[in-house]
Amino acid sequence: MLEEMNDNLPQAEGQDSMESTPQGTEISAQEAMDNHLAEAGETGEHESTTLPTKDYEALSMEALVEEMATLLSHDQISAIKNHMEEVRKAFMDKFHHFIEEKRQEFFAQNDDTAEFEYHSPIKNKFDQLFDEYKARKAKHFNQIQNQLKANFVERTNLIEELKNLIDSNQTSMSDMFKKFNDIRDRWKKAGAIPKDKYNLVWNNFHFHTDRFYELVHLDKEVRDADFKNNLEQKLAIIARAKELIQEASLTKAFRELQLLHRIWKEEIGPVDKEYREKIWVEFSEITKQLHDKREAQLAQAKERELQNLAQKNQIIAQINQLSEERITTHADWQKQIVKMEALRQDFFNAGRVPAEQTEETWTHFKNAVRNFNATKNAFYKDIKNEQQHNLDRKMALIEKAKSFVDTIDFESATPIMKQIQEDWKKIGHVPRKHSDEIWAEFKQICNAYFDRLHESRKDEIEAEVAAFERKKDYLEQMKTFELVGEHKTDLDAIKAHIAAWKELGKVPQNRRHIEGKFNKILDALFEKLSLSKKDSEMMKFNNRLDQLAEGNDQRALVNEQVFIRRKIDELQNDIIQLENNIQFISNAKSDNPFVKEVYKSIERNKEELKLWKEKLKKLNNLA
Repeated sequence: MLEEMNDNLPQAEGQDSMESTPQGTEISAQEAMDNHLAEAGETGEHESTTLPTKDYEALSMEALVEEMATLLSHDQISAIKNHMEEVRKAFMDKFHHFIEEKRQEFFAQNDDTAEFEYHSPIKNKFDQLFDEYKARKAKHFNQIQNQLKANFVERTNLIEELKNLIDSNQTSMSDMFKKFNDIRDRWKKAGAIPKDKYNLVWNNFHFHTDRFYELVHLDKEVRDADFKNNLEQKLAIIARAKELIQEASLTKAFRELQLLHRIWKEEIGPVDKEYREKIWVEFSEITKQLHDKREAQLAQAKERELQNLAQKNQIIAQINQLSEERITTHADWQKQIVKMEALRQDFFNAGRVPAEQTEETWTHFKNAVRNFNATKNAFYKDIKNEQQHNLDRKMALIEKAKSFVDTIDFESATPIMKQIQEDWKKIGHVPRKHSDEIWAEFKQICNAYFDRLHESRKDEIEAEVAAFERKKDYLEQMKTFELVGEHKTDLDAIKAHIAAWKELGKVPQNRRHIEGKFNKILDALFEKLSLSKKDSEMMKFNNRLDQLAEGNDQRALVNEQVFIRRKIDELQNDIIQLENNIQFISNAKSDNPFVKEVYKSIERNKEELKLWKEKLKKLNNLA
């Protein structure tokens, strides 16, 4: 705006054209000002409505579309032109950024050969509104062009009319003045013309106006009256310019100041030499005050823009830092995405930055977000591949389970079906679109198998319940059993009880605690027998193995193997440690009590080690 106004400033008061007003045609300064402003308003050179500026970059795409619809409700298309362009730029920047994210998300979940398409309702609405604006803008432009051409024709005709008046050689000065004033009035109302014709037409009109004045030989009284009228109009311009200093909107003030300069230079004639320099200096000083006020405002705006730039650069750095963090879980990535969205909103809310750095800052922001999305999409692409692998594994388990649905060999199939269920649990997530479907299929297959298994075991379960009742009664009998003191007789009796217990049959899984009660009774009986520790332990262990085999509990067998191996390792380590301790006692005698105790411990551990190894051998044979 400053540059535009400077181009239109008068060079000097003395350079104004010597236009005069014939006697009897003077108008007041206020009337002249009103006429000039009215003419400017009619030609579109002065916007009667100034719309407030907004920070469109801070608005969302939805809010920008609403803003565009609001602007289109305005009657003056010229008043919304700059606003519409800023809205369009802000919307397209955000939309390109948005569609790039959608494109990356698409290819993160699909093959690179897939064709990306995305239909955005908000973009469709934006396009409809902007097309409406372009149509109205084109129509408005055509109307202006047609009006400018018509005004040019009218002004050209008025010049010809003035030339004909001068060349008519009429003797009646009164008639000539009347016609001349009519031409001048119609000239002022004719409106704007194309810029490329402006200087030629105006100079031509003023040239012939001067010819008219020379023809009628204006006297000093008339010229002084003309100077006085021009002075009043220019003083009115100065008064209005002073009022503009208090105008809240500097944009509006500068727009009107530019108009006042044009009127001063082109519309109003010269004044008396006594006042020319004085009023021009006063008008120029007011113009300078407005310049200084504008410069101060621009400096403040520049400072705010620099602060916004620093804030946006900091946000970009934070986004880059997010991209560099190593995230390995979906939950953590969801937290990162929330942080990212907050930073994006902060960036858009940060306000304008210096114009010369707008593009660079926006590019850095887009690159930072693009890098974040690339890292995020790479993670989810890996998850997608892993989930596809998991899907393949679960489909293989489904096929394997299907092969046992109709089997009648439940003894062999049941452990396999249970293992299939365990393996299913260990496999991770599958693609969401397949998750419910394959789980329903797998669940149906398993239910079908185990329903048939339970149906086939009804009689067996009834038999197990009956066996439990018999064993419960047998335990009551065992409470009254007493050893007679004869080793062989007592041992045979215990073995007979063990055999009888086995003959009572298998009990339900949820009632196997009764086996523990029987084992406690056996332990007490073995304690009373004069059996060696090894024989006693092996008899109790053999009874436990029979119970494990009877229960067909593979997990229990594996746990028992792990326990025995751990005991063997502990004993071996103890023996090695004790033997090492003996080596350190080089000077001790063999009858030393400490040495003798160490040797006894070694022998005890070796005997116990043999016992546990024998247990492991029996257990391995059973497995």
